[in-house]
Amino acid sequence: MRTLVIGDIHGAYKALIQVLERVNIQDQDKFIFLGDYADGWSQTPQVIDFLIDFGKKYDCTFLRGNHDDLCLDFLSGKSMEKMWYFHGGDATEKAYESIPEETKQKHIDFLKKLSNYQLDSQNRLFVHAGFTNLRGVEYEYFPKAFYWDRTLWELAISVEMSPEQIRYPNRLKLYSEIFIGHTPTVRFETDKPMSANNVWNIDTGAAFKGRITVMDINTKEFWQSNPVFELYPEEMGRNK
Repeated sequence: MRTLVIGDIHGAYKALIQVLERVNIQDQDKFIFLGDYADGWSQTPQVIDFLIDFGKKYDCTFLRGNHDDLCLDFLSGKSMEKMWYFHGGDATEKAYESIPEETKQKHIDFLKKLSNYQLDSQNRLFVHAGFTNLRGVEYEYFPKAFYWDRTLWELAISVEMSPEQIRYPNRLKLYSEIFIGHTPTVRFETDKPMSANNVWNIDTGAAFKGRITVMDINTKEFWQSNPVFELYPEEMGRNK
């Protein structure tokens, strides 16, 4: 049985379908989606529809990303800030203009049920962004850190000492491995997954000029979509 972790999607339904076809899905596969299903490209409603149906067929865990939380606010009728539009919310707002209210309610229900993190039997942590509490996710005082924090990844890529050293950061000792999204690897000039100090970053820039990535957490084999912008040539996207 494979456990497959899926990085940020950002409304790129075509790329999601493409990469899952390349995975050659088997009935016993387990899937952990790291969040950010919404905002960016034009097919957030189609992505969420697909995930709802996909979760009925396979063993899936759906984590909450910061854009999913923002999308929930929008669908719930809250007044949205300009920053959301700048970061892909404009495409989401337009996409929902033709979506029936019944479907919107299903999406609201889905987004409300997303998990903040997943911890498996081998002490592997899955979270969209990170955490700040030095004792771990169960003690986190600020739940939004799970889908907004960038300090965990910044810490992981900056530390150049061994875990045996007394000054090695405690957050990096708590879990055997940590799988995150949120901070695109294209910011570090690669559209491939990155790892540092047992933290794996699977956000390979689907919101920009990167790809959607699926990784087998045991073997570290991974599959990718084409660069997402190639699948949406008619769209400017966001900050592309």
